[in-house]
Amino acid sequence: MEKISFAGNNGDNIEFYVIEKTTLGGVDYMLVTESEEGDSDAYVLKDVSSAEDGEGIYEIVDDDNELKAVGQVFQSLLDDIDITE
Repeated sequence: MEKISFAGNNGDNIEFYVIEKTTLGGVDYMLVTESEEGDSDAYVLKDVSSAEDGEGIYEIVDDDNELKAVGQVFQSLLDDIDITE
């Protein structure tokens, strides 16, 4: 499983394991978790970067409708994972 590192708002690094990636409506999303094994919280991250940005900028999806739509896509892509809100 791919491990990625993000710079948090206060400057410290946050590491996540990427479970799956998808594009919906031209927007890139990642389903990530803090732990590589076992049950753990997962987060849906949305790419909000622009073409001028040097690196990708991601934020946690918190809109309920958007989260439900993207969650359904991830659920259909992943047979062995149960996504709950």
